[in-house]
Amino acid sequence: MSVKDKNIIIGVSGGIAAYKIPLLVRLLKKAGANVQVLMTPASHDFVTPVTLATLSGRPVLTEFIKDNTGSWHNHVSLGMWADLMVFAPVTANTLAKMATGQADNFLLAVYMSAKCPVMIAPAMDLDMYAHPATKANLEKLQSYGYDIIPATKGELASGLTGYGRMEEPENIFTRIQDFFAKKNDLAGKKVLVTAGPTYESIDPVRFIGNHSSGKMGIAIAEEAAERGAEVVLVLGPTHLQASHPNIRTVKVQNAAQMYEAVHKEFDNADITIMAAAVADFTPEQTAGQKIKKSGDAMTLKLKATKDILASLGEKKSGNQILIGFAMETENEKANALKKLRKKNLDFIVLNSLREKNAGFKHDTNRVSILTKTGKIIDYPLKSKKAVAGDIFDLVRELKVEG
Repeated sequence: MSVKDKNIIIGVSGGIAAYKIPLLVRLLKKAGANVQVLMTPASHDFVTPVTLATLSGRPVLTEFIKDNTGSWHNHVSLGMWADLMVFAPVTANTLAKMATGQADNFLLAVYMSAKCPVMIAPAMDLDMYAHPATKANLEKLQSYGYDIIPATKGELASGLTGYGRMEEPENIFTRIQDFFAKKNDLAGKKVLVTAGPTYESIDPVRFIGNHSSGKMGIAIAEEAAERGAEVVLVLGPTHLQASHPNIRTVKVQNAAQMYEAVHKEFDNADITIMAAAVADFTPEQTAGQKIKKSGDAMTLKLKATKDILASLGEKKSGNQILIGFAMETENEKANALKKLRKKNLDFIVLNSLREKNAGFKHDTNRVSILTKTGKIIDYPLKSKKAVAGDIFDLVRELKVEG
């Protein structure tokens, strides 16, 4: 999918790299995109609004109030118009405001109103780029799911040489093209995803369960659907649900029901991702009535549940991709690698309960992915939506390598 007819906002802040933005606008317009340039007041010192308005074919917007008319530019409707918002260049000042939710100019007000994906191309001197505050702000914005285009190494306006130089416009343009290409890279594919916990009944009142909310698996299902796939989501008991029209949800309660539902769908799936936290054990007997308290102790006999992931690994064909998750608390990578090999997976997504703001119930996750070819990729803390994107990006990469 190209950038043709896509609505793209370019947000320009006050750095010397702003002089390169006319080339980016020209590349986007030549490719058929609808481009709206927004500028901070400080950026006018580095590139003129007249130049960018001429190249984009639209008036450049900087202020809330239209000149001499008394009317205002609607930042909310503009934020909803965009398919993508690209900040280039982003100064340390604008970066800090984005990370802390300040909206003291029109560009930032649109940013706070936007519902679309965001790309950020920082540009500043090397000491500012290396400052702990800048690093923290970039990590925070990345955790929101934003695409950070790292600054490159080169000669800077200060005369120093180091990291802080904005990525070249041609490369930013390629990044934008790749973003829209991903939106259709799973067209025609069938994706099977499991999410949430399972509840193993002890009696009509009590159960054995875990803290999984289903957020990660639902994010994976929605990412697959957004990229054009037909998705079946086998969802354990959770108050959350997927909303994309390309997702068919099959609700289950326990591990046995999840086993049956997954095997019913597996043969038709091109990609299967087992993100659910399935119980390893279930009570041998489920009482028909509530068990009454008697004495100071109770013995509950458990039996192993069927290993869904291993059973799929045994039957998967050569053209199917099977991905598992591993939640570990110790010897994380060694245990995940063992699971990967034992269950015949293409790769496994490892997350640890020891990581802050990762794992159960959080909106963010910090994962490592281990592949059957021996590759290990460690990712920074990101939104679960961004993690889902990384998973499918790697699926695409492995298919190309294979």
